[in-house]
Formats: sequence, structure tokens, C-alpha cells
Amino acid sequence: MSIPFGGYASPEQIMRDRAEYARKGIARGRSVVVMQYADGILFVAPNPSKALHKISEIYDRIGFAAVGRYNEFESLRLAGIRYADINGYTFNRTDVTGRGLANLYAQHLGMIFTESIKSFEVEIVVAEVGEAAEDDQIYRITFDGSVFDEQGMAVIGGQAEAVGGRLKERYSEGLPLPQALDAALAALTEPGGERPPVTQIEVAVLDRGREHRKFLRLTGPRLEKLLEAAKESQGGVRQPAAEEVQTEQAQAEQAPGTAPPIAPDGDIDTGSGE
Repeated sequence: MSIPFGGYASPEQIMRDRAEYARKGIARGRSVVVMQYADGILFVAPNPSKALHKISEIYDRIGFAAVGRYNEFESLRLAGIRYADINGYTFNRTDVTGRGLANLYAQHLGMIFTESIKSFEVEIVVAEVGEAAEDDQIYRITFDGSVFDEQGMAVIGGQAEAVGGRLKERYSEGLPLPQALDAALAALTEPGGERPPVTQIEVAVLDRGREHRKFLRLTGPRLEKLLEAAKESQGGVRQPAAEEVQTEQAQAEQAPGTAPPIAPDGDIDTGSGE
């Protein structure tokens, strides 16, 4: 933190320095995608570590994702679990909500940002799956305690803006899980780059169809089958479109007196990835 000559720094300068410090720390972390799919909420993160998770369960219907310093967001995760357990036991399990946890984290991070010498270098997402898609909740909480109620999807991490832009090109409501996972991995992959292998990605879902605990971590053969299904669904959509174009061209060559129908611009979205 820079201190002007004479040892005095205005509150505004202190806040700017803390914010810059936190952003630099978060920028070093790989992005995490949280998005709705047909049956719940999907979490995807590049993560080569098998012991340190970026994605975790907080309570029955609530999941947690984070980027930044592991020890800092792990302390927040544990605080959220304690809050959920105490409130669920004291009152009712339905009283534990994603909104309540988001407010708790906002208070903690806001207090640390304004009162501590060093702000937390973290950005987190709290997601709650509802009985129906319109009841799902996704909250993004930043290092200074700001809360954003996201609609459909959220991206956190150093490349959040670029990843979010690629995800918007592929996202649509009600995507099946394989296609949603394919869209998330495509968004997390740099243009022209290779997708991370299955051993270096962390994937979990909040599945509204599961009884009681909705959180499910996808690993091993289950994740491999899902990725294979994503490839098949991707090929099954794109290949017929190419075949149709070839068929139209062949018909036009065989019947020179007739012209093939011309589709208006924008009818085919080649970048959807569905």
C-alpha cells in the first residue's frame, strides 16, 4: 500500500489500494463457472488438485464455489457450514437459504475489507437449487462484500469477463447436463487451446431430482461418460446441419433451373455449441 509523503493516506486511497491488492490476487486464479441446466445447477472449475476443492457443499440444497487464496475461502466455507448447521438445528432446515449465506459472507468480507490491514483475495458464489428452475438462486460475492444476484449463470476468477463472454454465446435456458458441461468447458478454454483432461477438472451439480442432499460431485467414470455424452450431443447437432447444406448444393446442381431456398441472416447460430 502506497503512503504519500508525510505518512497520511486518505480513506479513499486506502480503499483503492486494498481493492487493487485483492483484484491482483484473484486474477492469478483460474475461473469457475456456475450455471443453471435443465435439472439443477452445474459447477465447473479447472483444478488439478484432488485434495483442495474449489467447489463444495454447504447444506442440503446449497453449493459453494470460490477462487483466490485457498486458506481464506476455506475459512469462509467452514463459517458457512457452521452457520447452516446451527440455524438448521435450532430452527428448521428450510430456514437455511442461499440468500442468508450470501448476506453472511457479505458481512464478513465487508468487515474484513474495511477494518483489516489486508483484504481477503477471494471471490465466491453461493447457489441454491429450488423445486423448479425459477426458484434457483445464484449469488456472487466479491472481496469487498458486494453481492450480485446473478441470473442463469455466474463466472468468477481472473478471466471472468472473457470466460463470461464465451459462455453467453453458448448458454440457453434448459440445457441438458451434457450440453451444459460442454458449454462450460468451451467457455473455460482459451480460443485455439485444448480443454483440460478429465483428471484436471472439478465438476459438481445441485440436482433438484435427488432426495434430501442435492449436491453431487462428478468424478471418475461418471464424469467420463458425461463428457462422452457431451461430445455425442455436440456432433449430433452439428453434423446434420452440414449434411443438409451438402444436400441442398447437390439438388441445386441436379436442377439448374431451380434455386435452393435462402435462409435469412442469423437463422443459424454456428457458435451455440448445442
